[in-house]
Amino acid sequence: MPGNQDKSSVTARGESASVKSQLDTFLAEIKQLASTGTDTRGRLIFALDATASRETTWDTARKLQTEMFQAAATVGSLDLQLVYYRGLDECRASRWISDSAQLAKIMSSIMCRAGETQIEKVLTHASKETKLLKVSALVFVGDALEESPDIVLSAASALGRLGVPAFMFQEGRDRRVEQTFQDVAHLTHGAYCRFDPGAAKQLGELLKAVALFAVGGRAALEGRSDAGSLRLIGRLR
Repeated sequence: MPGNQDKSSVTARGESASVKSQLDTFLAEIKQLASTGTDTRGRLIFALDATASRETTWDTARKLQTEMFQAAATVGSLDLQLVYYRGLDECRASRWISDSAQLAKIMSSIMCRAGETQIEKVLTHASKETKLLKVSALVFVGDALEESPDIVLSAASALGRLGVPAFMFQEGRDRRVEQTFQDVAHLTHGAYCRFDPGAAKQLGELLKAVALFAVGGRAALEGRSDAGSLRLIGRLR
């Protein structure tokens, strides 16, 4: 009938408006945090799925990591460790790096390979690292889950008990991935957010905000007047 709107179109517009609002909040908070003038050093684990399907996002993340360092520099200093998995049983971690050029060089030498997810290994590694020296936060970017959610969530619970929030960024709309990523965020008191495939700017703002969190801490974000609007895109648990 004339005047009727396709429900999927209405939903898509609603989701788009919601994402834009959340990004606007992020941008505003980044500016506010930049004026705090703290002199702190954060330690951030930057974990990525480097299986074959992730090549485009890997290249995007390689370019965006420089912005993470630049954003963090406005409130303190950032040490970042790259963790990635690929192939059948390869899961590696770089040394801790405080220079974006060094990290870019490492990332440019890594090629994505077909394989299955190893998210449990990433979470377990983060727990081991923070037992050596406190890790401020874990960022994970991926689009799939081929492990048992129970195993992943067990590792997330252990990380949560150590006080390391996990920021789980999902590319795509797989419902099983979404639920598990949300559960990981909940168990670690972190945050979950989905970003659109190819949305480099969107992912860039997300990563910059988490870098600021890693340096300024949860209190810096929650100390704003409007706590609800200050939660990192998605829900800071």
